[in-house]
Amino acid sequence: MTENTSSTSNWMIYGATGYSGQLILERAINEGMKPIVAGRSEDKVKALATQYDLPYRVFDIKALANSDALISQVDLVLNCAGPFSQTAEVMIQACLKQQVHYIDITGEIDVFELAASLNDAAVNRQVVLCPGVGFDVIPTDCVAGKLKDLMPDATHLALGFDSRSGFSPGTAKTSVEALPSGGKVRKGGKIVTVPLAAKTRKIDFGGGEKLAMTIPWGDVSTAYHNTQIPNIEVYIPGSPGMVKQLKRMNWIKPILGFKPVQNLIKKRIEKKVKGPDKATRAKLTTFVWGEVKNEAGDVKEYKIEVANGYEVTADGAVLVTQALLNEHAGAFGYHTPSTLLGNDLIEKIPGTKP
Repeated sequence: MTENTSSTSNWMIYGATGYSGQLILERAINEGMKPIVAGRSEDKVKALATQYDLPYRVFDIKALANSDALISQVDLVLNCAGPFSQTAEVMIQACLKQQVHYIDITGEIDVFELAASLNDAAVNRQVVLCPGVGFDVIPTDCVAGKLKDLMPDATHLALGFDSRSGFSPGTAKTSVEALPSGGKVRKGGKIVTVPLAAKTRKIDFGGGEKLAMTIPWGDVSTAYHNTQIPNIEVYIPGSPGMVKQLKRMNWIKPILGFKPVQNLIKKRIEKKVKGPDKATRAKLTTFVWGEVKNEAGDVKEYKIEVANGYEVTADGAVLVTQALLNEHAGAFGYHTPSTLLGNDLIEKIPGTKP
């Protein structure tokens, strides 16, 4: 490990040199915070730390399995290194051993379920585990909580969002990793696998009615832990052509899971995907929608408009970090963003409108 630390820096951004990591770092610096910059590339990490005069640590996340001391002397780690299927578990285990709060910006169902399964361990170690402190999944998590308040006897929850901005490299890679696993919904309290684009319906997310399809979004996990509603689906808009293409992919899912195929697609992503620039992020906001039903057939909707997803991620991650560092942890253990800081958390993030 290469290290240049300061006793005044009590939290770490791992994966700080990535697209979202840099946005979060900039927002943190604007708030007067001085995180430890961390990642696996010494050249990139050192350059970024030097640019902002910050302490840094360089290590491959896999090394944490043998030496959790790599995250010693910090109170919180914000993991921005996706795909989180490859980074979250080892970092969470290290955080538990070192009694360090763990947060990240994932949207991956398996990571949420892993963190939830470690609730008792986190309580015993007096640690908060709260994955998904960005656009994955603060807005939808808060909408789910609001809808539960509106209809306490709800049995079905549908969530969705209309985000028109492009992907960052990390988000694109995560999406590619998820394709072989198919779609995910929750039925009767259990997460079940369904085909890609298994269900379609027309939804007005806030900008007019659009064709929408189900996706394996993180709320299939988090919204249940938040609301205990047993049946959950998540939707995004999709053109008829996109829906047909995803349905065709159901026939070749096993091939998409082969490591050489995954590596090939990810290399193309690294070359071509850059993430939206500042002007694009400022221009393209996101509509978030939710709907609940009960056994009697009553229906209630709730909609909000929020800033671009990457802006929400930067603001949300810093907001949750500040709360935890200021000992607003509340109960230790596993949390979704809204169970940690309330259903009005999204309203504290700039750009949110009813």
